[in-house]
Amino acid sequence: MSYETIQVAPVTPHLGAEISGVDLSGVLSNRQVSELHTALAEHQVIFFRDQRLDYDSAKALGRHFGELHIHPNTPGPEGHPEILPIHADGNSKRIAGERWHSDVSCDPEPPLGSILYLHTVPPVGGDTLFSSQSAAYEALSPRMKTFLEGLTAFHDGGPSYRATNAKLGIPETGKVYPHAVHPLVRTHPMSGRRLLFVNRGFTIRINELPEDEGRAILHFLFEHSTKPDFQVRFRWRPHSVAFWDNRAVQHLAVWDYFPNTRSGFRVTIKGDRPV
Repeated sequence: MSYETIQVAPVTPHLGAEISGVDLSGVLSNRQVSELHTALAEHQVIFFRDQRLDYDSAKALGRHFGELHIHPNTPGPEGHPEILPIHADGNSKRIAGERWHSDVSCDPEPPLGSILYLHTVPPVGGDTLFSSQSAAYEALSPRMKTFLEGLTAFHDGGPSYRATNAKLGIPETGKVYPHAVHPLVRTHPMSGRRLLFVNRGFTIRINELPEDEGRAILHFLFEHSTKPDFQVRFRWRPHSVAFWDNRAVQHLAVWDYFPNTRSGFRVTIKGDRPV
C-alpha cells in the first residue's frame, strides 16, 4: 500500500506496523483517518511513539473510527465512562489482559478495536503481545478449515469478570454480564480475510459438538492461534500508543515488571456482529 499523509513501517510479515508523521492529539484530516483505517486493516495492529493524549483527545481520536464502547465490568472515571484506566504498581493483585483474549468478545457486537495509551512504563518489561488470527487461520490444514466452517461458539463474560472482581475484592452483586454466540471463523468486513474468532478469556464451548469433543477442539485452537509464528511483541516507551483491530488479533499483557508502575488508559470502539 502507498500512503500520502502517514509513514508506515511494517514490524513483522504477518502483523504490526509503526506509524509516524501524525499527531494523534490534534485535528486529523479525512485523508489521515482514511489512511489509518487502511493501515489498521492491512497490519491488524499499529503503533505510535511520542504522543500526548488526555481523556478528551483520546475519545476524539476513537470517535474517528466509530462510536465508543463502555466496558461492561469497568466503567470509566466520573464524566468519562468510555475511558478504561490501565494501571498496575506494587499494590496490584492483577493486571488487565493477563491471558490471551479478544476484548469483550462476549458482547453480541464485539468491539472493532482498542486504542491504548501508556504515559508511564516500567524501565524494562511490560510488553504487549499480539497474535494474528488471519495468519492462524491460514496455517490450518484444508481439512480443519472445512471442519470449522459453520461451527459456532458460546462466549460468556461472567466467569472472567467475576474472577477479576474476586481478586480485587469487589462484592458480587448478581450483575448480569454479556454473552453471545459467534462463528468460530469470521470474515473481516474491510480486508475480507478469514479469521479465527475464539479465545481463552471468553470462549466457553462449541455449540454443535458434544462437550468433550468441543473442549478438545477449543484447546487446540487456543494453542494454535497464539503460536509465536503469528505474533508481534510491542515494547512500550513512555507516551506510546497501540491501536489493535479486535476482530483480527488476540493480545496478552506481560506482567513481568512488579512492583514497577505501568499506567495509562484505553478507549474502545464499538463493532458489529461477526459473520
